[in-house]
Amino acid sequence: MSVKPQTTPPSTSHVSLSYPAPYVLLVTINREKAMNSIPFAGHWEIGEVFDWFDREPNLRVAIITGAGKKSFCAGQDLIELGKLRTAKEKPSPALMKHPISGFGGISRRAGKKPIIAAVNGFALGGGFEIVLGCDMVVASPTASFGLPEALRGIYAGAGGPARLVRIVGLPIASEIAMTGQPITAQRARELNLVNRISSSQDTVLEEAVKLASAVANISPDSAVVTRAGLKEALETGSVERATQLTLERYNEALNSGENALEGLMAFAQKRKPNWQPSKL
Repeated sequence: MSVKPQTTPPSTSHVSLSYPAPYVLLVTINREKAMNSIPFAGHWEIGEVFDWFDREPNLRVAIITGAGKKSFCAGQDLIELGKLRTAKEKPSPALMKHPISGFGGISRRAGKKPIIAAVNGFALGGGFEIVLGCDMVVASPTASFGLPEALRGIYAGAGGPARLVRIVGLPIASEIAMTGQPITAQRARELNLVNRISSSQDTVLEEAVKLASAVANISPDSAVVTRAGLKEALETGSVERATQLTLERYNEALNSGENALEGLMAFAQKRKPNWQPSKL
Protein backbone atom coordinates (compact mmCIF):
# COMPACT_ATOMS: atom_id res chain seq x y z
CA MET A 1 0.00 0.00 0.00
CA SER A 2 1.43 3.37 -1.02
CA VAL A 3 2.12 5.87 1.74
CA LYS A 4 3.22 8.66 -0.57
CA PRO A 5 1.13 11.37 -2.26
CA GLN A 6 0.06 11.28 -5.87
CA THR A 7 0.78 14.99 -6.40
CA THR A 8 3.84 17.12 -5.72
CA PRO A 9 3.81 18.93 -2.36
CA PRO A 10 4.78 22.59 -2.07
CA SER A 11 8.44 23.42 -1.63
CA THR A 12 9.22 23.93 2.07
CA SER A 13 12.07 25.37 4.13
CA HIS A 14 10.46 25.97 7.54
CA VAL A 15 8.85 22.53 7.85
CA SER A 16 9.74 19.04 6.67
CA LEU A 17 7.22 16.59 5.24
CA SER A 18 7.16 12.82 5.65
CA TYR A 19 4.69 9.94 5.47
CA PRO A 20 4.95 7.73 8.58
CA ALA A 21 1.94 5.51 7.80
CA PRO A 22 -0.48 4.89 4.90
CA TYR A 23 -2.51 8.01 4.10
CA VAL A 24 -0.81 9.99 6.90
CA LEU A 25 1.14 13.24 6.41
CA LEU A 26 3.64 14.33 9.07
CA VAL A 27 4.55 18.03 9.14
CA THR A 28 7.53 18.84 11.37
CA ILE A 29 8.37 22.44 12.24
CA ASN A 30 12.13 22.25 11.70
CA ARG A 31 13.40 25.40 13.43
CA GLU A 32 14.69 23.68 16.58
CA LYS A 33 17.40 26.28 17.23
CA ALA A 34 14.70 28.98 17.23
CA MET A 35 12.46 26.94 19.57
CA ASN A 36 10.36 26.14 16.48
CA SER A 37 9.07 29.70 16.39
CA ILE A 38 7.58 30.61 13.01
CA PRO A 39 8.54 33.63 10.88
CA PHE A 40 5.97 35.29 8.64
CA ALA A 41 7.06 33.39 5.52
CA GLY A 42 6.67 30.16 7.47
CA HIS A 43 2.97 30.76 8.15
CA TRP A 44 2.25 31.11 4.45
CA GLU A 45 4.37 28.07 3.65
CA ILE A 46 2.58 25.85 6.15
CA GLY A 47 -0.78 27.19 4.98
CA GLU A 48 0.10 26.11 1.43
CA VAL A 49 1.08 22.67 2.73
CA PHE A 50 -2.32 22.13 4.35
CA ASP A 51 -4.16 23.48 1.30
CA TRP A 52 -2.29 20.86 -0.73
CA PHE A 53 -3.04 18.21 1.92
CA ASP A 54 -6.77 18.87 1.53
CA ARG A 55 -6.50 18.39 -2.24
CA GLU A 56 -4.16 15.40 -2.23
CA PRO A 57 -6.21 12.21 -2.85
CA ASN A 58 -3.78 9.84 -1.16
CA LEU A 59 -3.71 11.65 2.21
CA ARG A 60 -6.48 11.44 4.79
CA VAL A 61 -5.09 12.79 8.06
CA ALA A 62 -2.12 14.94 9.07
CA ILE A 63 0.06 15.28 12.14
CA ILE A 64 1.97 18.42 13.08
CA THR A 65 4.86 18.37 15.55
CA GLY A 66 8.04 20.25 16.36
CA ALA A 67 11.65 19.21 15.85
CA GLY A 68 13.50 18.06 18.96
CA LYS A 69 12.11 17.41 22.41
CA LYS A 70 11.98 20.86 23.99
CA SER A 71 9.54 22.85 21.89
CA PHE A 72 6.45 22.13 19.82
CA CYS A 73 6.23 25.78 18.80
CA ALA A 74 7.24 28.87 20.74
CA GLY A 75 4.92 31.08 18.70
CA GLN A 76 5.84 33.95 16.42
CA ASP A 77 9.51 34.50 15.61
CA LEU A 78 9.93 37.55 17.86
CA ILE A 79 13.50 38.16 16.70
CA GLU A 80 12.27 38.64 13.15
CA LEU A 81 9.30 40.68 14.38
CA GLY A 82 11.57 43.03 16.33
CA LYS A 83 13.84 43.54 13.34
CA LEU A 84 10.90 44.29 11.07
CA ARG A 85 9.38 46.80 13.50
CA THR A 86 12.65 48.65 14.08
CA ALA A 87 13.87 48.64 10.47
CA LYS A 88 14.62 52.08 9.02
CA GLU A 89 12.60 51.21 5.94
CA LYS A 90 9.29 49.80 7.05
CA PRO A 91 8.36 46.54 5.30
CA SER A 92 5.13 46.16 3.39
CA PRO A 93 2.21 45.37 5.73
CA ALA A 94 1.55 42.33 3.53
CA LEU A 95 4.85 40.85 4.74
CA MET A 96 3.71 41.02 8.37
CA LYS A 97 0.43 39.14 8.14
CA HIS A 98 -0.73 35.59 8.60
CA PRO A 99 -2.74 33.77 5.92
CA ILE A 100 -6.53 33.55 6.29
CA SER A 101 -6.04 30.13 7.85
CA GLY A 102 -4.20 31.81 10.71
CA PHE A 103 -1.08 31.11 12.72
CA GLY A 104 0.91 28.30 11.14
CA GLY A 105 -1.87 27.94 8.59
CA ILE A 106 -3.93 26.12 11.23
CA SER A 107 -5.22 28.33 14.07
CA ARG A 108 -8.15 29.68 11.98
CA ARG A 109 -8.22 26.95 9.34
CA ALA A 110 -11.54 25.70 8.04
CA GLY A 111 -10.08 22.98 5.82
CA LYS A 112 -11.54 19.56 5.08
CA LYS A 113 -9.32 16.86 6.56
CA PRO A 114 -8.35 16.36 10.21
CA ILE A 115 -5.04 17.39 11.79
CA ILE A 116 -3.57 15.89 14.97
CA ALA A 117 -1.09 17.86 17.08
CA ALA A 118 1.76 15.77 18.51
CA VAL A 119 2.92 18.19 21.20
CA ASN A 120 6.49 17.18 21.99
CA GLY A 121 7.35 20.15 24.25
CA PHE A 122 6.04 23.58 25.15
CA ALA A 123 3.31 25.11 22.97
CA LEU A 124 3.22 28.81 23.73
CA GLY A 125 1.42 31.75 22.16
CA GLY A 126 0.77 30.97 18.53
CA GLY A 127 2.01 27.45 19.18
CA PHE A 128 -0.89 26.93 21.58
CA GLU A 129 -3.21 28.55 19.04
CA ILE A 130 -2.07 25.94 16.49
CA VAL A 131 -2.95 23.21 19.00
CA LEU A 132 -6.39 24.75 19.59
CA GLY A 133 -6.97 24.75 15.82
CA CYS A 134 -6.22 21.03 15.50
CA ASP A 135 -8.84 18.31 15.71
CA MET A 136 -7.06 16.03 18.19
CA VAL A 137 -4.03 16.33 20.46
CA VAL A 138 -1.47 13.85 21.77
CA ALA A 139 0.84 15.47 24.32
CA SER A 140 4.16 14.44 25.78
CA PRO A 141 4.21 14.23 29.61
CA THR A 142 6.66 17.14 29.46
CA ALA A 143 4.44 19.33 27.26
CA SER A 144 3.05 22.63 28.47
CA PHE A 145 0.60 25.13 27.04
CA GLY A 146 0.17 28.85 27.47
CA LEU A 147 -0.75 32.25 26.04
CA PRO A 148 1.96 34.61 27.33
CA GLU A 149 1.13 37.45 24.92
CA ALA A 150 -0.32 39.72 27.62
CA LEU A 151 3.01 39.51 29.45
CA ARG A 152 4.63 41.00 26.35
CA GLY A 153 2.06 43.75 25.92
CA ILE A 154 0.39 42.09 22.91
CA TYR A 155 -2.68 39.94 22.25
CA ALA A 156 -3.17 36.37 21.02
CA GLY A 157 -5.10 37.35 17.91
CA ALA A 158 -5.01 34.16 15.86
CA GLY A 159 -8.25 32.67 17.19
CA GLY A 160 -6.84 30.96 20.27
CA PRO A 161 -8.67 32.80 23.07
CA ALA A 162 -12.09 32.38 21.42
CA ARG A 163 -11.58 28.65 20.88
CA LEU A 164 -10.20 28.27 24.38
CA VAL A 165 -13.43 29.73 25.81
CA ARG A 166 -15.50 27.25 23.79
CA ILE A 167 -13.52 24.30 25.12
CA VAL A 168 -12.84 25.16 28.78
CA GLY A 169 -15.30 27.96 29.61
CA LEU A 170 -14.79 31.63 30.40
CA PRO A 171 -13.27 31.52 33.93
CA ILE A 172 -10.50 29.03 33.07
CA ALA A 173 -9.81 30.64 29.68
CA SER A 174 -9.55 34.03 31.40
CA GLU A 175 -7.03 32.68 33.90
CA ILE A 176 -4.86 31.13 31.16
CA ALA A 177 -4.98 34.16 28.87
CA MET A 178 -4.82 36.93 31.47
CA THR A 179 -2.08 35.55 33.72
CA GLY A 180 0.07 34.23 30.88
CA GLN A 181 1.02 31.29 33.09
CA PRO A 182 1.46 27.94 31.31
CA ILE A 183 -0.39 24.78 32.24
CA THR A 184 0.97 21.24 32.34
CA ALA A 185 0.00 18.39 30.02
CA GLN A 186 -1.92 16.80 32.88
CA ARG A 187 -3.90 19.98 33.52
CA ALA A 188 -4.58 20.30 29.78
CA ARG A 189 -5.91 16.73 29.80
CA GLU A 190 -8.20 17.52 32.74
CA LEU A 191 -9.56 20.51 30.79
CA ASN A 192 -10.23 18.40 27.65
CA LEU A 193 -7.60 20.29 25.68
CA VAL A 194 -5.69 17.05 25.10
CA ASN A 195 -6.98 13.65 23.99
CA ARG A 196 -4.19 11.69 25.62
CA ILE A 197 -0.76 11.98 27.20
CA SER A 198 1.84 9.67 25.72
CA SER A 199 3.48 7.08 27.93
CA SER A 200 6.81 8.90 27.58
CA GLN A 201 8.35 11.86 25.81
CA ASP A 202 9.92 9.49 23.30
CA THR A 203 6.62 7.91 22.24
CA VAL A 204 4.48 11.00 21.58
CA LEU A 205 4.90 10.84 17.82
CA GLU A 206 4.44 7.08 17.72
CA GLU A 207 1.16 7.37 19.62
CA ALA A 208 0.01 10.23 17.40
CA VAL A 209 0.69 8.08 14.32
CA LYS A 210 -1.34 5.27 15.87
CA LEU A 211 -4.27 7.65 16.41
CA ALA A 212 -3.89 9.03 12.89
CA SER A 213 -3.94 5.52 11.44
CA ALA A 214 -7.21 4.81 13.21
CA VAL A 215 -8.71 7.92 11.56
CA ALA A 216 -7.20 6.96 8.19
CA ASN A 217 -8.99 3.60 8.34
CA ILE A 218 -12.49 5.08 8.17
CA SER A 219 -14.16 6.27 4.97
CA PRO A 220 -12.37 9.40 3.72
CA ASP A 221 -15.79 10.88 2.93
CA SER A 222 -17.05 10.16 6.43
CA ALA A 223 -13.95 11.77 7.91
CA VAL A 224 -14.57 14.98 5.97
CA VAL A 225 -18.27 15.17 6.83
CA THR A 226 -17.92 14.13 10.46
CA ARG A 227 -15.17 16.70 11.00
CA ALA A 228 -17.32 19.37 9.34
CA GLY A 229 -20.22 18.60 11.69
CA LEU A 230 -17.99 18.78 14.76
CA LYS A 231 -16.36 22.04 13.67
CA GLU A 232 -19.72 23.61 12.84
CA ALA A 233 -20.91 22.84 16.37
CA LEU A 234 -17.85 24.54 17.84
CA GLU A 235 -18.09 27.57 15.56
CA THR A 236 -21.84 28.21 15.54
CA GLY A 237 -22.63 27.36 19.15
CA SER A 238 -25.96 25.83 18.06
CA VAL A 239 -26.33 22.06 17.97
CA GLU A 240 -29.32 22.12 15.63
CA ARG A 241 -27.91 24.75 13.28
CA ALA A 242 -24.60 22.90 13.07
CA THR A 243 -26.46 19.73 12.11
CA GLN A 244 -28.52 21.58 9.50
CA LEU A 245 -25.48 23.20 7.90
CA THR A 246 -23.56 19.93 7.70
CA LEU A 247 -26.49 18.04 6.18
CA GLU A 248 -27.22 20.81 3.69
CA ARG A 249 -23.63 20.85 2.54
CA TYR A 250 -22.74 17.16 2.49
CA ASN A 251 -25.65 14.75 3.01
CA GLU A 252 -26.60 14.10 -0.63
CA ALA A 253 -23.03 13.85 -1.90
CA LEU A 254 -22.00 11.57 0.96
CA ASN A 255 -24.88 9.12 0.61
CA SER A 256 -24.66 8.95 -3.17
CA GLY A 257 -20.88 8.50 -3.16
CA GLU A 258 -19.01 5.28 -3.84
CA ASN A 259 -17.57 5.07 -0.32
CA ALA A 260 -21.01 4.95 1.29
CA LEU A 261 -21.97 2.05 -0.99
CA GLU A 262 -18.62 0.35 -0.39
CA GLY A 263 -19.01 0.61 3.37
CA LEU A 264 -22.44 -1.03 3.31
CA MET A 265 -21.32 -3.78 0.94
CA ALA A 266 -18.21 -4.52 3.00
CA PHE A 267 -20.35 -4.80 6.14
CA ALA A 268 -22.75 -7.23 4.45
CA GLN A 269 -19.89 -9.28 3.01
CA LYS A 270 -17.92 -9.24 6.29
CA ARG A 271 -14.77 -7.83 4.72
CA LYS A 272 -12.57 -4.78 5.09
CA PRO A 273 -13.75 -1.78 3.00
CA ASN A 274 -11.68 -0.69 0.02
CA TRP A 275 -12.05 3.08 0.35
CA GLN A 276 -11.57 5.41 -2.57
CA PRO A 277 -10.16 8.97 -2.33
CA SER A 278 -12.75 11.45 -1.17
CA LYS A 279 -14.41 13.58 -3.85
CA LEU A 280 -16.20 15.87 -1.40
